[in-house]
Amino acid sequence: MKEVTSKKMVPTVGMETHVELRTNSKMFCGCPADHFGKKPNTQTCPVCLGLPGALPVPNKKAIEWTIMIALSLNCKINKESKFDRKHYFYPDLPKGYQISQYDEPISVDGYLDTTFGRVGIERIHIEEDTGKLQHKKINGLRPGEPSGSESENVSLVDFNRSGVPLVEIVTKPDIHSGSQAKEFEQKLQQVLRYIAVSDCDMEKGSMRLEANISWGFDWGYKVEVKNLNSFKFVDKAINYELERQKKVLEEGDIPSQETRGWSETENKTTPQRYKETAADYRYFPEPDIPPMEFSEDFINSIKNRIPELPFTKLEKFINKFKIRSTYAEILVSQKETAMMAEKVLEESVKAGMNPDLVAGILVNQKIDLKKISPKTLLDMVKKKGSSLSVNEGSIKLWVNEALRQMPQAVVDFKNGKLNALSALVGLVMQLSKGKADPKLTKKLLEDMLK
Repeated sequence: MKEVTSKKMVPTVGMETHVELRTNSKMFCGCPADHFGKKPNTQTCPVCLGLPGALPVPNKKAIEWTIMIALSLNCKINKESKFDRKHYFYPDLPKGYQISQYDEPISVDGYLDTTFGRVGIERIHIEEDTGKLQHKKINGLRPGEPSGSESENVSLVDFNRSGVPLVEIVTKPDIHSGSQAKEFEQKLQQVLRYIAVSDCDMEKGSMRLEANISWGFDWGYKVEVKNLNSFKFVDKAINYELERQKKVLEEGDIPSQETRGWSETENKTTPQRYKETAADYRYFPEPDIPPMEFSEDFINSIKNRIPELPFTKLEKFINKFKIRSTYAEILVSQKETAMMAEKVLEESVKAGMNPDLVAGILVNQKIDLKKISPKTLLDMVKKKGSSLSVNEGSIKLWVNEALRQMPQAVVDFKNGKLNALSALVGLVMQLSKGKADPKLTKKLLEDMLK
């Protein structure tokens, strides 16, 4: 215990996010990149199978989109970049090496802000994806085996995914909790979907997350956790792993530098293999692909194609239209919804209506903006007056806000001061500009306070 307390104990996490780009073709050949759900090994060629003599040709669109991702995350674009061979031996890697990037990635030094603080982006580079292993039981007979042979467990390889453009986004160790990592990844997914370079569907594997976790640099170790295919598991796995490592340190040992997997059924991480270092991969420059050079004009042409990003649109909704942040965050969560909501809010301003009231209707009524035009929606609001805005869901939002603003009233009510309830009802009426039903408001307050 003395050894533990003598060193700095700070939860330290860095995230590695792999994102498949939705290009038509693969990274270094002309095979289709859309591999999900296709018959195994039907979208391959000598290049993505790593056959002798096959030469890779880089996908220009994939490189442009990688630069677009980097610019959207405030990164510096390296004017000179190159591909490297990353050597390791695994059944889903047909060449025995992966074409990736090592010491000259496309971009470095970016950031993405979270409510917990800024998370630095160490680097963003592009590489080719690997094949995919499928573990199953088969009943087929081998040559010479008698009939009635038992089925056996086998591992099969599907190379349809091999060679798909894969962008890796590596953060600095600026994350200090599972909650922060979860928020970072959610915001990253939002940015990538806004610029339309990937669907980021974790169920299909087009966005895959890994966490590097330790209790600071003084201890000289790092544990990588893989198989994080949901934001919930990112949060749970990081928190579990920090607790596990802390117990090891408190017992006077150093956690092993290893790769672990997250088990959904057991709700814990399990060992997989020792963690490799850069030296283990024997990187060297890819001899079949010349270095890349990017001019300032080329970079600016990509920058000019970046649409308005979610955090910019969030700021606009709050500052320009004066709607509350809770509404704004919901409306900008998806690009298509945000664009349609903005049209509605602009029309509401022209019509002399309160944009915050209209935003509340969009959120609380869960209106499908794909099925209703801004004009039709605003006509509904005008005709029905306040009836659309005084439903129970709307009042609950005002009640929650009143409880947040008047914590002392909550304490007073629990201490038997019933007039505190009247004060809270009054605040809800103020927040709703008189739209909330007083009786329903009182009932909701009483239920929440109890």
